[in-house]
Amino acid sequence: MFRKVSLAVAATMLMLGAAYADPIEGNWKTQSGETAAIGDCGGGFCITLKTGKYAGKQIGKMTASGDGNYAGSITDPADDKTYKGKATLNGNAMKMSGCVLGGLICKGQNWTKL
Repeated sequence: MFRKVSLAVAATMLMLGAAYADPIEGNWKTQSGETAAIGDCGGGFCITLKTGKYAGKQIGKMTASGDGNYAGSITDPADDKTYKGKATLNGNAMKMSGCVLGGLICKGQNWTKL
């Protein structure tokens, strides 16, 4: 009896965890066609490329700043330069940007959730 209750509680906790996942978590198609995974990592959300030339490389870390906005850092995998990063969610679309000079100059991409 105890084992059945324990299994039911564990299954319920797994379902609740999925239901409360942050909207940024999951797999995203980048503008250049690669797939990036965004998942929880120590108080923030780590961005790791899953496909393409730089597969397996972590390229960023963001924290939620409210209303579908995220801030942190983003790294260009081609040259390993890290920039102030920001992301804005709008349904299954996300605008990902890297900025320099205090946000004066930004370069961005549109990503789509898979």
